Amino acid sequence: MTIFMVLKCGISNLHARKILASATIVHFKNKGLERCISTNSDDLQLKEFLEYLDNLKNYEKSGVPKGAGTESADGFDLGRMKRLMQRLDNPQSKFKAVHIAGTKGKGSTATFLSNILRAEGYSVGCYTSPHIRTIRERISIGRLGEPVSAESLIFVFHKIKEILDQAIEQEHGCLSHFEVLTAVAFMLFAEENVDIAVIEAGLGGARDATNVICSSGLAASVITTIGEEHLSALGGSLESIARAKSGIIKHGRPLVLGGPFLPHIEQILRGKAFSMFSPVLSASDPGNRSIIKGLSRFNDKPCQSCDILIQVEREFQLSIELFDVNLCMLGTHQLQNAVTATCTALCLGNQGWRISDRSIRAGLECTYLPGRSQFLTYKEAEALGLPGATILLDGAHTKESAKALSDTVTLAFPEARLTVVVAMASDKDHLAFAKEILLGRKVEAIFLTEVNIGGDNIRTTSALTLRNIWIQACREVGINVLEEGNWEAEESEDKTIVLVEKSLQISMRQGCQILRARRRTQSGIIVVTGSLHIVSSVLGSLQG
Repeated sequence: MTIFMVLKCGISNLHARKILASATIVHFKNKGLERCISTNSDDLQLKEFLEYLDNLKNYEKSGVPKGAGTESADGFDLGRMKRLMQRLDNPQSKFKAVHIAGTKGKGSTATFLSNILRAEGYSVGCYTSPHIRTIRERISIGRLGEPVSAESLIFVFHKIKEILDQAIEQEHGCLSHFEVLTAVAFMLFAEENVDIAVIEAGLGGARDATNVICSSGLAASVITTIGEEHLSALGGSLESIARAKSGIIKHGRPLVLGGPFLPHIEQILRGKAFSMFSPVLSASDPGNRSIIKGLSRFNDKPCQSCDILIQVEREFQLSIELFDVNLCMLGTHQLQNAVTATCTALCLGNQGWRISDRSIRAGLECTYLPGRSQFLTYKEAEALGLPGATILLDGAHTKESAKALSDTVTLAFPEARLTVVVAMASDKDHLAFAKEILLGRKVEAIFLTEVNIGGDNIRTTSALTLRNIWIQACREVGINVLEEGNWEAEESEDKTIVLVEKSLQISMRQGCQILRARRRTQSGIIVVTGSLHIVSSVLGSLQG
């Protein structure tokens, strides 16, 4: 089995692409379907567009206001986005769409589903966030799944810039970074005449800028999970979060639930669907039996062999049996995302879309996302100055994703000890995240560092603040801490080292030294986590 995919150029119908000599590209190959990871050197072409976006309000940098995603006076003004769509002749009405919301898993589910549709031969538009290295990653178009080219992005931006300027003026400067980028994505999908678009909601659902898709254009809504992230922005409770995300359900259009959900939360979602006369298909239905059978390695990286067995009998009559599916996306949470995407594909098939079992398997097996349980190759570790080290990158930043990360490490390396390198945004539940990591495995050392969030340090949590929180977490779970002193001393062997280190590279190298000094005969893993932005920093150092 081949895990990664190889680069090909030339999917845009807008105009011919130029090949940039300055671009550095890492190639991967998998079963003839493609993906690439580009450096951000080609963003020099996008300088005008990026500067335009930087002049707009960017909540990824500043943080989301209280109540912004709720159906209240504090919520984002969806009317503003609707007016912008009208000025652009409603591009979102020119393609069918699957709209995906959820606390966790929506980006992975969107990518799984997009690849399933591409494997069947459809031209697919996919819109997700955030990105790792270049903003182009948020938009992919066509049958290959590559990030949109800089040329195509610039072409559409220039085509609609005058309308955007007028809209910003008429909305008194209130159009946001995400609203304009969403508008550009929808214009690209309309220009390319995609067969279907897979759209990931940004925040919540009801008041999100992507929620301008009307029922006539919606093939299905998907809600993956409900958790406590963005609690303040979405009303302060799990119930209010569920109500906000249920805002993507449209009249008469099917809803696919990922889950599993708490019973009363699922009832909120099903209640909204019932009120909208929307049939419901659940990926967590008792008739669905999916398991991870084991792990293997290819190209220095693990993959998991899974059976996916779906038998749906409530509201839909759908079934599929896929044995020995090799997923490059690791963990039980990614298996659940794959099942959710498979259920969505079956739902589309029920509406007349041609999607074979073979395409579902191919799409699932070719899906790979950087920074989601990503084990670096030994060659990549050597490039970081850490020959022989096992390095895991994961953008986990919530209690739930920390649990998923710990479970994945246990699945892949049951006996390994950990060194953890962490940087986080300020609006996360740092203590709950830390305790979940500490409860999962024996952690030899914790390095607290800092990275910019969304290109700025406004939302960055200081390393000193993180240090205090992790020391508190250690004490609350009964772990002895070594805050300073000689960690090589014999009496410090059973203590977890907690250090502040502003340099990410030094953190990783010292973490490797500690693992080797303490556990010479046992394997150890350097885990870099806390946000996708710290993952981006590591990948950026690999790519130039």
